[in-house]
Amino acid sequence: MTIKLSQKGWLVIPAELRKKYGLKPGTEVHVVDYGGVLAIVPEFKYPVRQGAGILKAEDSLTQMIVDEHRQERQREGH
Repeated sequence: MTIKLSQKGWLVIPAELRKKYGLKPGTEVHVVDYGGVLAIVPEFKYPVRQGAGILKAEDSLTQMIVDEHRQERQREGH
């Protein structure tokens, strides 16, 4: 998705993205520079609560690590 910077340096975030991320007039966002990549990150009022479950996966990360470690040990003959 491409958007244009205005003469005053303003960006208009498309309606579908504002709706998807719950951005309303007055919402504070952070502009983060990731070494050549700019990211617009909404400020979370309750970061722990709002971030809970954001990285959910079908499989347990802990179990995946344990399984991978077990496979490595088997390959090494332990």
